[in-house]
Amino acid sequence: MSKVRLDTMVEEATVDCYNESEQITGLFTVIEDELTVPFKTQVLGVDITVERLDLNDEDQIVAICSREKLRQSIPLLDLPLPTPPPKGAQWIEAYRHWLG
Repeated sequence: MSKVRLDTMVEEATVDCYNESEQITGLFTVIEDELTVPFKTQVLGVDITVERLDLNDEDQIVAICSREKLRQSIPLLDLPLPTPPPKGAQWIEAYRHWLG
């Protein structure tokens, strides 16, 4: 995706935001609305299911992942996406671009 398109997406998600915390919340809201969950991916060679997203106390967007009865939150920046990516994954790319 082009830098211009990513900039446009970030602007769309953060249009009414006044500070970084509000911008993260705006991006989180759009990603949560647009990303199709659950989806499966691999972390360190282990199959996991991304069940949902959350915003942690450090203002990071995290994926709530499960494997059998185990659950763990993984920062969205560190989450490898499957091929093909789930619907709405372009918003994760926009979030990563905004942080970059």
